[in-house]
Amino acid sequence: MTLENRMRILAVVVAFGCLISATPLARSGNDDAAKVKKAAKLSVKAGKVFDEIMQTPDKAIPRDLLARAKAVAVFPHVIKAAFVVGAEGGRGAVSRRSNVGWSDPVFFRAGGPSVGPQIGASATDIVLVLMNDDAIAHLMKDRFELGADAAIAGGPVGREAGAGTDALMHAEILSYSRSRGLFAGVNLKGIVIQPEDDLNEALYNKTARGLLMEENQKAADTADGLHAFAQAVSRYAPSTGH
Repeated sequence: MTLENRMRILAVVVAFGCLISATPLARSGNDDAAKVKKAAKLSVKAGKVFDEIMQTPDKAIPRDLLARAKAVAVFPHVIKAAFVVGAEGGRGAVSRRSNVGWSDPVFFRAGGPSVGPQIGASATDIVLVLMNDDAIAHLMKDRFELGADAAIAGGPVGREAGAGTDALMHAEILSYSRSRGLFAGVNLKGIVIQPEDDLNEALYNKTARGLLMEENQKAADTADGLHAFAQAVSRYAPSTGH
């Protein structure tokens, strides 16, 4: 074999090796872009659900309650299959109040077999209102169960703000569900909440825990629609103060 042929073979081998080593990076970049798009779409859905719920004041979450909330979570269109690992319908967004406004969404997944009668419907929207710092601390765990790790109560609706005062005073999280147009405070005891860090890391390069410890995280503006959920919450709750 001539030296020229050997050099040609070596060049082909090197080029092939470069292609192999570059391919995972390209795929990783494409994968992250898809996750960013998925996260933004989820934020838009969560914002739309929250808007729809709050646009009927007599049947909405009381605004004075939202004024004291530390964070709001919405899991839109949860389906029965969402309580199987890997299903799409259990994903939701959390926006936390800070001194500079409501944060861009941090993403979580809701699941678990013991979810109450309404969650078996074809599609249910779940809303959680986190009332204190202990509730935020639960979100920083790898997983936590509503009712077991965190005190939870069905939240008041509309003019029922004064109802169940004792329960409201002791609850870390107030929970609601909307199924087939009916929105009500429901004790969602048994649902397990876990961070959806594949989306969080694609957007922010940080985990849910890291994001919730920050004063106010922001994602790249290239994530079109990502701000929708925080904007929806801010329309009905003061962005500062408690």
